[in-house]
This record gives sequence, structure tokens and C-alpha cells, in this order.
Amino acid sequence: MQNKGFQIGEDTLQDINAFLSDPKNSAVTDLRRVVSKFGSVSEINERAREAGKVENLVRKMERMNSPYVKDIEWLAEVCDEGKLVSLSDYRSKVNPGRPLWDYDHSRAATLEISALQYFPWLLAEVKQSIEKGELLPGRFIRVRKMKEQEADNGDLPAVHAAAKILGSSCVETLDTKGVDGSNIHLGGPDTITGYFGGIGQPNSHPLRWVEEALYYYVNYGVDEILNINSGTVFLGYLLYRLGVDIRFKISVFMGNDNPYAVLWTLLAARLFAREDGSTPLAGFNLANSIDDAHLAKSAEIRRSLGLEDQVRIEHHITETWKSIVRQPYNRRDGLLELVKTIPNISAKHEGGNPEDEQTLAHPSDILDYFREKKEVESSGDMDALTKNYLMKHKAVNDTAAALTKAGLSFVAAGAHRL
Repeated sequence: MQNKGFQIGEDTLQDINAFLSDPKNSAVTDLRRVVSKFGSVSEINERAREAGKVENLVRKMERMNSPYVKDIEWLAEVCDEGKLVSLSDYRSKVNPGRPLWDYDHSRAATLEISALQYFPWLLAEVKQSIEKGELLPGRFIRVRKMKEQEADNGDLPAVHAAAKILGSSCVETLDTKGVDGSNIHLGGPDTITGYFGGIGQPNSHPLRWVEEALYYYVNYGVDEILNINSGTVFLGYLLYRLGVDIRFKISVFMGNDNPYAVLWTLLAARLFAREDGSTPLAGFNLANSIDDAHLAKSAEIRRSLGLEDQVRIEHHITETWKSIVRQPYNRRDGLLELVKTIPNISAKHEGGNPEDEQTLAHPSDILDYFREKKEVESSGDMDALTKNYLMKHKAVNDTAAALTKAGLSFVAAGAHRL
């Protein structure tokens, strides 16, 4: 029996199209107005392409006398000289009994780490990887305030130049969100019920979010950003339909914890895809509470809608020890089963392994993401936070090792694939 009663009528689709194309529709004309501040769509994309080139990011750093210029030059040399472990050498070390050709690449899990707050953390991670023959993530997530990192000795361009050199993707979290003071319900723990509806993008914030996204796109080439609200998700789809090549990933804070929530989000991605079928939805963080069986059902919905190759399912393997989930939380064993049948999945590491975290005097805490750098340094916590990040790096490598021993593949930083 076909569920024809669920089909959307042609008249309804015509009404929606008429609404979206109506020149009097302020919801759409306001978006166009914001975009026009930065030029035509072709001008915006060209400016972003130029701004995002490694050589231009380095020039920007040189103009501000950034101390990280020499570090970027060193990183380029490291990659050119092959000092990072190759994928074949890594596999030979971890799983010497398996032929190098006997790995299935069709369902390789992307190794992901969050949150890369400071460029020196990435340097420490690279140096440790060289010393120990470890892998670097194929995907970095950042949650640091944009204005702070922009003003911090070239931290913003340094991280993006480094990611490009390594062949990894990098996602930024914009400052325009409810925790910036715009949402009157949010404060400290005494206003916890204000979070029940999500962090939020109240009132005119979605348009301000678009404006901030365009600013970092044209000035730094930041072309992938975090999305936490249904309004900004919708504007992200429309911005892409206009022709602006900014993509986004949906945060775990959206609370997509079941296949029906996934269906609702992916339906919009499909409906507002470009004529070539492409969508700006690059990644989709499901809630920590979804179990493996329902994650698999969500993946089947993704496949049925023709989005399997485009939209990555980003799955938390570990979480910060404090302030987000009940511990111990470790989904690595489930991942090993999921990747046997589900392609384009991300293994996200937000915390260290639980057995490692519980030994730390300062275990990882998601609230540390929202601290200002000057406060972290004045409190003497920077070394502890650096150690937290390297514990996440260890968890990434433990996942890579587990996948390798099971004869499964993964996506690490591009330099490792030589």
C-alpha cells in the first residue's frame, strides 16, 4: 500500500513557490539585502576563493606580524618531506597481518576532533604525531569566539592555512547565537530551563548570522560553519540557492535524536538543493541519545533521499567528561559495526577515553569552550586544557587503531594518505 495520503499536492507546492518568489516577501528580500552588502554572488565567491588560499592567508598573517608564519612554513615542510606517517606504514604497524590492499574504502569513517580552540594546540598535535607515528584528524571543529581568534596574533588564518596544508576540513562556530546575550532566558546554571528550547537565534539574529558568515567567508575563506537553529538552517539553504558557496553542519545542540527529526531536516535539504542536486548541508550531528539501530534507520532515510554522498552523519564517539552527558560515554564498539554498512559517517571525538579522563585533575569540560583566552591563561588552566585536547587526539588514534584492526578504513588528514 502506497502512502499517497502523505504526498504533497501540486497546488501546495505552487503556493510555496509563489510565496518564496514574491518580491513582497520580506523574509526573502531581507536575506537578499544582507547578501548585497558584500557584492554580487559571483563577486562574493571570488573574494572568498582568493581569501582562502594558503598564500593569501599567510600574507594576511605577515601583515599583522603574526608569530605563526614560521609555524605554517614548518608545517608545509613537514608535509612536503613526508614526516607524517603514511597510511600504508600506519596499517603495517597496527595490523601487520593484513595485506595493505585488503581494506574497504567505500565506507571510510572520517576521523573528527572537537574543539580545536587554539593554533598552538594543532602544532602540539602535529609534533606528537610525528614523534609517535600517529594520525591527524581529517576534520577539525572549532568553538572559539570568532572575534577573539581574529584578534589573536593570526590564530584564525593560521588554523585555516594549516587545515588546507594537511588536507583536512575545518568548521567554525559563529559568534551570533543566543549565548551572546540576545536570548533573555540564558544565563548561568540558575537559568538552565532557558536552554530547554535550544540555544536559539532570537529575533533578527538569523540575518545577523548570515552577515557574520559572509564576513568571514570573504575575508578568510571560511566556507563551512556550525548551525544550531532551524531559522539559520533554513537561511543556510536559501543562501546556497542564491549561489553563495557556504556550507554548514548541524550541531548536536539541535537535538536531532530520532529518524523523524532527521527526515524533517533532510527533506528541507532535498527541497532546497541547487539544480545540480547539491546541498549546503555538509554534516549532521545526531544527538548523543540516539542508539545505533535508529542511527542506521536515519542513514537509510538519507540514502533514500539521495543524500548519502553529500551529507555526513557525524557521530560522537567520545564526549567531554563534564557538563554534557552521563559518563562513561564511549560509542567506539558501535561505530565498528555501523561502518560495515553505513558510508559517509564521522567518528567525532569531543573528549578523551573515559578511562583516561577520570584520571585527570582537570578532565575535559564543554563549558571550557566558552571561556576567554585571557581568563584561561590568568587562571593557569591553559596547560590542563592543552592536555585535554591531546587526550582527544589519543582517542582519535585509538578509534583509528580499532578500525584498522577490524580491517576497516577511515579518512585522516590528507597528508597521511600519501
